[in-house]
Amino acid sequence: MVKKLCLASCLLTLGMAVSANSPMAPADRATFAIAIHGGAGTIEKSAMTPAKESAYRAKLEEALNAGYSVLESRGTSIDAVIAAIQVLEYSPLFNAGKGAVYTYNAEHELDASIMDGKTRQAGAVAGVKRVASPISLARMVMEDSPFVMLSGAGAEEFARSRGVEMVDNAVFDTDVRREQLDKAKEKLDRQNTQDKDYQASVDTLPVAYRMGTVGAVALDQHGNLAAGTSTGGMTAKRYGRVGDSPIIGAGTFADNRSCAVSATGHGEYFIRYNVAADICARVQYQGKSIQAAADEVIHQVLKPAGGTGGVIVMDAEGNVTLPFNTTGMYRGSRQSGGKAEVGIFGDS
Repeated sequence: MVKKLCLASCLLTLGMAVSANSPMAPADRATFAIAIHGGAGTIEKSAMTPAKESAYRAKLEEALNAGYSVLESRGTSIDAVIAAIQVLEYSPLFNAGKGAVYTYNAEHELDASIMDGKTRQAGAVAGVKRVASPISLARMVMEDSPFVMLSGAGAEEFARSRGVEMVDNAVFDTDVRREQLDKAKEKLDRQNTQDKDYQASVDTLPVAYRMGTVGAVALDQHGNLAAGTSTGGMTAKRYGRVGDSPIIGAGTFADNRSCAVSATGHGEYFIRYNVAADICARVQYQGKSIQAAADEVIHQVLKPAGGTGGVIVMDAEGNVTLPFNTTGMYRGSRQSGGKAEVGIFGDS
């Protein structure tokens, strides 16, 4: 299980596997810290080979260390978040960038967002098909445009105007994701899905087909928080569907006065319940710890409504909590002076 530098706690609540971290004492305040996730869902040790588990853990550590290196050299939390997420975007193991799932029409549509906790400036892109690193484009929107979110062809036109090299959509093709699409379409077609019944049918697909995201939160040595999230979305999604990942307040949020959050899960629920912003509001206005606030939203608000997934949360003191209401979540954290610690399953 991912632990905090000074103390870790493992909670099993009502049969749900939960990973969360106990607050550090004030004297142990992290000078800087980073936490990441690679998606939550039905992730069980019995269904994963030792080689595959090792590959996931190695990539999570690589992402953590990439972000940590930025922070250690006094780089910004924004730079650290970008560095960590890009490692995951460029890996076929995760549903973002190279490992993105397919839409119903056998394409890839990518979403991402980033937010600066110091200024509450934010940038996001949705439905881009020809950008290798959506999180880097989201940053460009934040820093080099008057907008917060750009989508589809317009987002790509903006990217080209800023010198971003376009890639062929086939760059994101993988055999594993194609097999998932074929199985999903076979099931949807067998149910003779009509447009009005499409969402209900999608909800019957395996949880792994409806979830998958990467994200990072960080605190730099200047005392500033940042959060970012990137995803390929939902297998067999249609009609330009957009989930929570590019939506500020739902899948991503950062404010130095409260916390930084990146979410992963069934996006429609994270949007409806404004999950990321809700957690930070409970911290800021109710004076709750990030652990208490995140546990409330993930287990007491989201889960009863049918929402599955998890979040990574960091406060302005470098405390970290990583709760989820699924059987597993790819996750990790590293704090100043400590080693990278990663987890996949409910108990490790």
